[in-house]
Amino acid sequence: MSKPEKIISLPTEAIEIYKIIDKEKKISIKEIERITKLDRGKLEYFLNFLVSNELISRLSVVRHLISLIKEGRDAAEKQLIERRIVDVLKENKNIHFANLAELIGCDKKEMNAGIGLLKKNDFIKIEKGVITLAKPDAEINANLQAIIEQLAANEKVDTRDFDAILLERNLVELAEVKDTILETLISYNEVKKKIKQSSEISRLSPNMIRNGTWKDVKLKEYNLEVSPPAFYGGRKQPYAQFLDMVKRKLVGLGFQEMRGPLVELEFWNFDALFQAQDHSAREWSDVYRVANPKRGFLPKEKYVSLVQQVHEDGYDTGSKGWRYKWSPEKSARLVLRAHGTSVSARTLVDLPVPSKYFSISRCYRPDTVDATHLSEFNQAEGIVTDPSITFRDLLGILTTFAVDVAESDNFIFRPDYYPFTEPSVELSVVDPNIGPVEFGGAGIFRPEVTRPFGVETPVIAWGLGIDRLFMVKHGITDIRELFSHKLEWLRTAGIS
Repeated sequence: MSKPEKIISLPTEAIEIYKIIDKEKKISIKEIERITKLDRGKLEYFLNFLVSNELISRLSVVRHLISLIKEGRDAAEKQLIERRIVDVLKENKNIHFANLAELIGCDKKEMNAGIGLLKKNDFIKIEKGVITLAKPDAEINANLQAIIEQLAANEKVDTRDFDAILLERNLVELAEVKDTILETLISYNEVKKKIKQSSEISRLSPNMIRNGTWKDVKLKEYNLEVSPPAFYGGRKQPYAQFLDMVKRKLVGLGFQEMRGPLVELEFWNFDALFQAQDHSAREWSDVYRVANPKRGFLPKEKYVSLVQQVHEDGYDTGSKGWRYKWSPEKSARLVLRAHGTSVSARTLVDLPVPSKYFSISRCYRPDTVDATHLSEFNQAEGIVTDPSITFRDLLGILTTFAVDVAESDNFIFRPDYYPFTEPSVELSVVDPNIGPVEFGGAGIFRPEVTRPFGVETPVIAWGLGIDRLFMVKHGITDIRELFSHKLEWLRTAGIS
């Protein structure tokens, strides 16, 4: 490129910045900020002199940084689950399937994932519940393990060949980092003789105007293209703001807020909702049980007695019940609230007719954490009772959640089953970023749920994963982002 023919007038600061860029040949704007200790607004002002005189170029780039999450750090410390299984099999030759999880020290879901991977690649054989190695000398995912350990040690490592599998197995998270790269077009030595150091001021003082010295100074040009420094004032966490917005909408529609405890009796969490005591959802793998105290106090005897009759013979609901001996000891066990419907069950006691209630309830389940599941989450719960209420009214409320709250018109209803509602329906959307997303379920409470509490009118009920509503509305692909400590997201995420 030819040398400039005219004199180039540059502020002192711009010349110093030019020298730094020329020395490095190529440098990020964040590194310049660190070296010069200038705020972004001033730095952009001085860089504009260099760019406009074609001394440097600037290029916006987006880099993707990959980092381990908890599951990845665990795999780095304990080894990938498939490698741990192979190590145990090498030591024991053959192991019964039922004993494997205990030997490895993992839960059944993690073990099943490892077994599936090994079986898919023909590393193991399973015959009559006994697992043996099919390839005793083979190494399983050694390169992947090495990559994870290098990431854990904060070493520089090329993960491009492994990014897809690392993300698929929920071992890492991918962060998008935006930056600007500055590069010299002409070296400082080539043009330093043509550079004139300018003395500019940004404002006039009263003295300069009185004594006339303003005529001898040069005012800095006001550049409308330079971005001012970013200012991040105080704001509410975006997801917390969204929850407040949903509450305001429901209150505006005439709903009253209902509340219930986080530590709940199985009576309200399951029994009052006509969920049998031998139902699989009541196992330790699907609910958090409280260790101390293990049991609480059941409500009034008349409610307990009627719920017991419903379970054993159907009471006067026209149902035959579950036809087993109902246990008050099981019903008194304490759990962390597994769904917001327990709050609805409590509200059925002395329920006014007509009335409509809602709650946004914190719930807890021992789910495997992934892009759409957390072990604790929020649920938007509601009930409406009125002699004239119908299933069509329920579909209208669900449509409001999909269209007005999640801002998605690509929603569908599917028939579903719940022990406590009939008919039942599932609300789902097909999101372009996530794919199919189930928002939750709804239906009309069965007589087995309402009659023990003296409610004779129809009661429509719904329970929706409000975390997922927020994800769809804001195009978030990983539910863990809602509770992220990432300042960039907290500062820039849209507020509802």
